Amino acid sequence: MKRIIQTDKAPAPIGPYSQAVEFGNTLYVSGQVAIDPVSNEVIQGEIEDEAHLVMKNISAILGEAGYALGDIVKTSIFLSDMALFARVNAVYGSYFEDDFPARETVAVKGLPKNVNVEITVIACKTLADG
Repeated sequence: MKRIIQTDKAPAPIGPYSQAVEFGNTLYVSGQVAIDPVSNEVIQGEIEDEAHLVMKNISAILGEAGYALGDIVKTSIFLSDMALFARVNAVYGSYFEDDFPARETVAVKGLPKNVNVEITVIACKTLADG
């Protein structure tokens, strides 16, 4: 059974997609960028600020669906410039204690709203998690 996840604690979709979709015990979270969910505006600042807001938005969506950061099994990180990798990687890594998710990071020509980082995740729960 497919369940659509929506929370006002993360930015509303800017196109025809859902913040996340749960299917079975797996949650697919759409790419999140540094949009403040209250103002619905892209934040301006350092790449670290963007990365923290992206991770907070992901956390809010996970929480709405009953998942946690520890349930993430796969992430994809898209950067506007690979020169930002180390700085984004440091922020991203601070959100995990161990058992890091599988991941790829790529530089792309452009991202929505001209942001510098977009992250998408897949999270899973074991049957014992509920």
